[in-house]
Amino acid sequence: MSNYEILQIDENATDEEVKEAYRALKMKYNEERWQDGEAGNKAARMLEKVDAAYEEIMRERREKARSDSGVNALDEVADLIRKGDIAAAQEKLDSFNERNAEWHYLQSVVFYKKNWINESKKQLEIAMQLDGANPKYRDAYDKLRARADYQQQTGGAQNIDPNPSSEEQMGGNFCANCASFCYTFLCVNCLFNLCCNCR
Repeated sequence: MSNYEILQIDENATDEEVKEAYRALKMKYNEERWQDGEAGNKAARMLEKVDAAYEEIMRERREKARSDSGVNALDEVADLIRKGDIAAAQEKLDSFNERNAEWHYLQSVVFYKKNWINESKKQLEIAMQLDGANPKYRDAYDKLRARADYQQQTGGAQNIDPNPSSEEQMGGNFCANCASFCYTFLCVNCLFNLCCNCR
């Protein structure tokens, strides 16, 4: 017998209807438990079941409400990122107590927008640990890691040989590296923008 059946209500009942059913049954079994014999014992047992069913229903509803509000709040963060209001997005993220995989993904996007590549990568790693089946996190991570690896190999734009060869002076290797870096940067940027726009 489900908790709703114990309270003799439908699962679609409102919170107020749940409370009314609980109060009515509690009053009924409170009176009946003073009866003699098995009737009193049965009423006492039902009173315990009614209390437990009510507590469980209300707990589940509170958790669902928190979960729904969390999703809506994450949608707001994604909207702020799309609008370019990174400071407001970070402030909103900081206000969360429960931080799921999507929270860490959005934190990664915020860090990426600030050009904090390593921090962004770490947040994506956490998101993948929490939800390894999500292809969005894996795709973003792979592209971001490619960019980070490129930066590490080249030392970034500041790591330019002060005595370049004649080929490099003509733009050979530098332009090729620049083109590769720009392509990787574009892929990561497009992926983050696309993922945020898909929410």
